[in-house]
Parts: sequence; C-alpha cells; structure tokens
Amino acid sequence: MQKNNPTVTNAWCVYDWANSVYSLVIISTIFPIYFSAVSKHPETASTVVSFFGFELQSSVLFSYAVSGSFLIIVALNPFLTAIADYSGRKKLFMQLFCYLGSLSCASLFFFTRETFSVSVVLFMLASIGFSGSIVFYNSYLPEIATEDQYDRLSARGFAMGYIGSVLLLIFNLAMILQPAWFGIAADNTSLPPRIAFLTTGIWWFGFAQYSFYHLPGNLYARRPQGSWILNGVKELRKVLQQVKGLQLLKRFLLAYFFYNMGVQTVMYVATIFGIEELQLPSEALIVTILIIQLVAIAGAYGFASLSSRYGNIKALIIAVIIWIGICVAAYFTTTALQFYMLAAVVGSVMGGIQSLSRSTYSKLIPATTTDHASYFSFYDVTEKISIMLGTLAYGAIAQVTGSMRYSILALIVFFGLGLLFLLLVRGKKSLEAQPESVQTVTG
Repeated sequence: MQKNNPTVTNAWCVYDWANSVYSLVIISTIFPIYFSAVSKHPETASTVVSFFGFELQSSVLFSYAVSGSFLIIVALNPFLTAIADYSGRKKLFMQLFCYLGSLSCASLFFFTRETFSVSVVLFMLASIGFSGSIVFYNSYLPEIATEDQYDRLSARGFAMGYIGSVLLLIFNLAMILQPAWFGIAADNTSLPPRIAFLTTGIWWFGFAQYSFYHLPGNLYARRPQGSWILNGVKELRKVLQQVKGLQLLKRFLLAYFFYNMGVQTVMYVATIFGIEELQLPSEALIVTILIIQLVAIAGAYGFASLSSRYGNIKALIIAVIIWIGICVAAYFTTTALQFYMLAAVVGSVMGGIQSLSRSTYSKLIPATTTDHASYFSFYDVTEKISIMLGTLAYGAIAQVTGSMRYSILALIVFFGLGLLFLLLVRGKKSLEAQPESVQTVTG
C-alpha cells in the first residue's frame, strides 16, 4: 500500500473524530455528574450504593470501575495485539473493541437506579472497548504514513477528535439545559443525559464505519498457520526481546511513564479540584472543559510545528517544562479567572504533548518491523499504568494532607522525572528537526 494516501490518512483521523466523544462526554463531563445523581438515594441522600449486593460509596465504586477496566486492558492487550500482528487481523480486533465500546455506551441510555449494577458493568465494557481499540488505531500511524508526516498527522487526528467531541458535547448540553427545545418535559431530568449516552454511542459507531471501510486490513498479507493464540504468544516474546535491545525506545517509555502520569492526573482531577478547592459552580467547570478542548486543537498543531523546527524530544522537553509551570501556578490558584487562564494553558500543551508522544514513539519503532500493534501495546500499557498510579498517588496525598494543593506539588516530581529521562533520549536522526519541505501531510 502506498503511504500518505489522503483517503487512508483521512479515514485514520476520522476514527479520532468518532471515538473522542466517549472520553469527553462519558469520562469528563455528563456521565460522572449523572452517575453521582443516580447514586444519591432520593429520600436519605445517602451516596452508598449496592453493586450486586456489595455496599460501596458511589465515588469509590466509580473509581474501582475505571481502574478495573484499565487493569483488564493492561492484561489483555499485549496478547491480543501479538495475535493481531501474527494473524494479520488488526482491523478486525479494532472493530470488535469499537463495537463493544460504542454499543455498551449506547446501552447506558437504560441507566437508572433500578438498573444500577448492570449499568456499571456496561460503563466498564465501554471503557474497555475505548481503551482496547485505541492501541490498534495508534499502531496504524507508522503503516499509513512516512516518518516525516507522523507529527502533523498525529496532531490532525487529535485536533479532529477535539472538534468532534466539542460539537456533540454542545448539542448534548443544549438538550440538558434547554430540554423544551427538543420536546422534552422539564421535569424529566434523567432523559437528556441518557440520550447523551445514546448519541455518543451512535456517533462513535457511525463515524467509525468510514474509517473501517478505508483502513487496510491484512496489510502485510499474513497467512497464519496453526494456533493463533500460541503463535501470538511467540510473537509477543519476539517483540519483547527486540524492545529490550532498543535503548532509546526504553528511555522514552520511561520518560513517557512519568510525564504522562502528571498529564493524565491533571486531566482526570481538574474538575474535582475546581469543585472542592475553588468551589466553582458546574457551569464554570463546563466552560473550563470547553476552553481546554478548543485550545488543545491549536496546541496539537503548534507542537507539531515546534517539532519540525527543533525535533520531537526538544519539543516534548518544552511541553514538560510548561506543565511544571502549570503545577506551580495551580498551587497558588484561588479565583475562577485564574482557573480559566490556567485551563487555557493546559489546553495549549495537552493536545501537543499527547499527539507528539504518539508520533515520537512511532519514530522509535524499528522501520523494518511489521509488528506495530505489539509495539504499541507497550506504549498503551505504559499509559494505563501511569494513569492508575498517578491518580492513586494524587488521592492518597490529598487524603493524608487534607488538601489537594499538596497533591499538585507532587505532580511536579512526576514531570521532573519525565524531563530527566527525556534528556537521555538522544542519538536517533529521525527525532531531529525535519526539512521544511516535507512537513505538510497529504490530504
């Protein structure tokens, strides 16, 4: 297949447009608020819920559900990606996870207090589907584009994801805040958010079809023989041995582990910080999230341009230094205006560091390999473990000290370690600045 084919690269970016609505609507905004409302007992206002007979605080159950889905993906993905590489069925695995996630998400339309336990399971399945499909999606990048296009194509994918998710979020927020516009009775407060879950699943499922139609299937014409599982394990062992010998890739993964721990923790707890530390109303938090998403579009392209001038590692170093400054500023933030300004800065580096991390890792994978999904499983596992440990450390410090501000200071340590290991990633020509003449993505 010819690389930089505009139809294929556009189809790849469209999957970001399709699936990013899940992370914004379900993870960051509407679902957590609805989950909290449904969890509260209508008479006693108690937040203790029953999950298949087990009594738990709703916030604890929510945390367990997210962590549990991540643990399942961390355990499964290395083996599934190896099987996908061996069998040449990467797109099939990506489709299966996409359909699991989108259909589970749409099924949350039936989430009520009466269906609470089943709905939590559906939420976990949606999370597994989202996380599971991403690793196969990311692994297409080095297969459909030449190396000089990685940065900008990765940025374009993230930008399309931010745009699509904001559009659907605005539609769903309009339905929640002005239900009469959509013919919904004002006292039927549970219907608009449940429709939001349904539209998110439909959006994800529907737009993904364009990606699946145009993305290549068995790109390397693999003809598997014997047991897929057994040979998949052998494939994973082979890739693991290769990774052990790639010093730059290991150093980058170590750097990514630490600075992503900080990035993802900020993304997951920013709303909670605004509620508990600054006492901001929900409207202000929604404005904050929209600011972050919109600014992140420019940030993704901005850091792609920065990498074209100075190289990937230097651009990532600049991003991490800015994140350290964000943590210091957050510690002293006390007003809504300061929070908005900080959110704008977060957005400017959030999209950049995410898109550039993906493209940098693609450049560090051996050019001769055809096991891209297996290689990206290490990237994905690193990301998921860093999220779990980062949010755990943040919560533990806040619990011990009684203030989330001390937890923010701890994030500086994570970013500092990430910066240190980034400084050790040197010596690969492809990570240096590329000539200006090759910096435009076809399409």
